[in-house]
Amino acid sequence: MQLGTRWPVGSVTPPSLPGVVRGAIRAVEEELDAEGVDASTWRWTLTWLEGRPVVELDDGTVIRYDPVYDTATTGSTAFDDDADALA
Repeated sequence: MQLGTRWPVGSVTPPSLPGVVRGAIRAVEEELDAEGVDASTWRWTLTWLEGRPVVELDDGTVIRYDPVYDTATTGSTAFDDDADALA
């Protein structure tokens, strides 16, 4: 795993991210705004796992990229922990 960067919610995303990941980030931020969530102090964290970007928000939202299908999947660390517990 390689650390990428951190940036505040609502800021410009790193240009190294695929377009579908940037779109997923925008969708999450728009949903937070629509729900009236004060995310003004929240940050995104970008890491690279096996050459693929993984983006995590301070609330546990995680966006993973699949380069084979050029898709981004949004989930949460709580979901990931549950999935690990079932394995």
